[in-house]
Amino acid sequence: MVAVVNREECVSCGTCVEECPQEAISLDDEEIAVVDKEKCNECGTCVEACPSEAISME
Repeated sequence: MVAVVNREECVSCGTCVEECPQEAISLDDEEIAVVDKEKCNECGTCVEACPSEAISME
């Protein structure tokens, strides 16, 4: 399982980027969160931190 971002739900707040302990999330050119699947350790911190519930574990 890895964190997956629903691009339509992401509000570009950057909370997930700040909260990810593995530094596995960044914002792309459109300011949408993107998860580096190689760095994600499936901890779920981003899922809990996301105010728009745009991230899930799949």
